[in-house]
Amino acid sequence: MDNLIASLAIYALPVIFAITVHEAAHGYVARHFGDQTAWRLGRVSLNPLRHVDPIGTILIPGLLLATGSGMLFGWAKPVPVNFGQLRHPKQDMLWVAAAGPAANLLMALGWAGLLKFAELSPDLAASELLSRMGAAGISINTSLMLLNLLPIPPLDGGRIAVSLLPHNLAWKFARLEPYGFIILLALLYTRILDQILGPLRYGFIFLLKTLFNL
Repeated sequence: MDNLIASLAIYALPVIFAITVHEAAHGYVARHFGDQTAWRLGRVSLNPLRHVDPIGTILIPGLLLATGSGMLFGWAKPVPVNFGQLRHPKQDMLWVAAAGPAANLLMALGWAGLLKFAELSPDLAASELLSRMGAAGISINTSLMLLNLLPIPPLDGGRIAVSLLPHNLAWKFARLEPYGFIILLALLYTRILDQILGPLRYGFIFLLKTLFNL
């Protein structure tokens, strides 16, 4: 129980920031390209309370931590985007969708920097806490970035694929969106998701460690 509480305390900030900044980034980029929907609803915000989903932000990450899962992920309330309000809907969709994984990439780099700082400051009272939190931030942002880049609508990778495909193929591919969550759950249940994301996750974290000499 004590280990679980300690893990929850260490992962709380990285998980909340990873998920909420990811969603806020979608709203910010959508506003930049002409859609004011998220801005008007107050969703272009770093306030976690505006994005927290009780199941995706709290329950699922908590259960994964409690069960010792090797891959931690979750989700927030999706930021509403009216793609019809974008100045160039099909092209701009790519940038709106890519904003979330890009935010996770930047946060993974930031947490790696914090981990490096902790390693260079071993005498600092909070160095162990910062080190573990930095490692947690790298882990959750890597998982969330790679998961969302899977080409499955309505994940960000699916929307990127719709943006890049020719119109006739894009329209057909987009029709998979109502079944996307079922497909994702099936991949998770059969552990195929682990087989897909595991090597990518390992490779990206290895790259970060090499970059920061961790």
